[in-house]
Formats: sequence, C-alpha cells, structure tokens
Amino acid sequence: MKRVFIIRHAKSSWEEPNLKDFDRKLSKRGKKDIKLIAKWLKDEGYKPDLIISSPAKRAKKTLEKIVKILDIDKSKILFNKKIYEASREDLLKILEKIDDKYDNIFLIGHNPALNELAEFLTNSVIFNIPTSGVFCIEFDIKKWSEIKKKKGKILFFEYPKKLKESMKR
Repeated sequence: MKRVFIIRHAKSSWEEPNLKDFDRKLSKRGKKDIKLIAKWLKDEGYKPDLIISSPAKRAKKTLEKIVKILDIDKSKILFNKKIYEASREDLLKILEKIDDKYDNIFLIGHNPALNELAEFLTNSVIFNIPTSGVFCIEFDIKKWSEIKKKKGKILFFEYPKKLKESMKR
C-alpha cells in the first residue's frame, strides 16, 4: 500500500503586493491553520516517509510548521522546482518516480494542480483543496510507477474550517 497526502500550502499574505508570487509569506491565519492541521495529523498518527515540496516561500513555511510539530527529520525533505506552477501531469510524473521504499508521501504544493491530481487519481469532484487542506489517497500498489487514474481510494479530506467546525460540536 502506498499513500500520498496532498497538502496545499497555508494561506499566504498579500501585505506586500509588489512581492513576487514565489516569495509570498504566510498570513497570520495561514500560520494558525497549518499548526491546527499539523497537530491533527500528529494526533491521528500520520507521519511521512518522505516530503516533496514546492520551493516557493509559502510552501517552505508550511513545511517548516509541519516538520516542527510532527518532529520529522530534515533528511526526509526534498524540494522540487517543478511543483511550483506544475500541471497535474507534472505532479503525476513526480509521484511515479518516487523510490518504492517510501510508502507515505507528503506532497506540498499549489492549486490548481493539486486539486486536479486528487480528482484524477480518485475519480471524484473536489472543487477546491483549501489552503492548509490535506487530501489523503491510498493505493493498493507496491510500486509508485503503478499509480494510475481512478485507482486511488480517498482516506480523508481535512482542512482548517472543517476541523474548527467539528471542534465546536
């Protein structure tokens, strides 16, 4: 079994409108939301064997919060420039080339490609993975090269607003 945790970066800040998109920081809400999600992942016992992330600043900052809360060794982190401005096909190629010794992958990046990948792999309609959202898909495969369209099973789809609402109940 292989699992991919598709994680959209936390909410970015627009306080500096002249900043390049690649260099945008996290907003205050983004910092709080990713801490909430990371704590939930930790409480549920989810931990990656490998993290592949966009090198964009907001993705890196999202990654830093997750790594700190889940106590993940930094040797398990790879940055891939292709994730920034990726297409669904680009992300699929990245997943297909993962070393088969890894079973649980955190993929941190950007919409619309993350959303399109999740829909493609599960044959579902998601509309939007919100910032700090985690969409987990499980595959009954032994090799990442076997990952295919509609072969994934949705394990969960969590995001800050949903978690906050469930905590109110």
